Amino acid sequence: MANEFYALMGRMRYITRWGLMRNTFSENIQEHSHQVAVLAHALALIRREILKLEGPDPDKCAVAALYHDASEILTGDLPTPIKYYNPDIKTAYKQVERIAGERLLDMLPQQLRDCYAPLVLEDDPEALPIVKAADKLSAYIKCIEEQKAGNTEFDSAAGQAMEALKKMAMPELDWFMENCLTPFSLNLDQL
Repeated sequence: MANEFYALMGRMRYITRWGLMRNTFSENIQEHSHQVAVLAHALALIRREILKLEGPDPDKCAVAALYHDASEILTGDLPTPIKYYNPDIKTAYKQVERIAGERLLDMLPQQLRDCYAPLVLEDDPEALPIVKAADKLSAYIKCIEEQKAGNTEFDSAAGQAMEALKKMAMPELDWFMENCLTPFSLNLDQL
């Protein structure tokens, strides 16, 4: 077996996000996963170091975030309005993601599969809430950046993402949004 897993991970850069939207700049799942990893790491650190709360290891959260969309290498990025249109579609798509994740794991040497399984299948109950929050935060930041470029196409998505972030009720997320979110609307000279 050629162990295609790592070669497929490199193909994340070919899977674009926000397919139903007019984008000022495109975003692929490799770029997105990197940003989610940075944000997940930050959220876990904020939880532990600033808020002094128990929580998952920040490094573990960052690694989980790097692989959180790995199944999309095989499935593509299904737009959110379709993915969550109704419970049946959501459940069916989760099954498709799981099958794709298991297929990716089968492309690894047997000795490594158990190490990657919680990452690719998003089965780590400690890291998952942080990664989900970072994923939604990344979507909101994309909206801010598109709006900054004058793209009003993202206005509705920005509102929906903000509502979802508020519903998460995570103190580390609230802290980040209060202390770190505003600079994303600034240009390089303003930073």
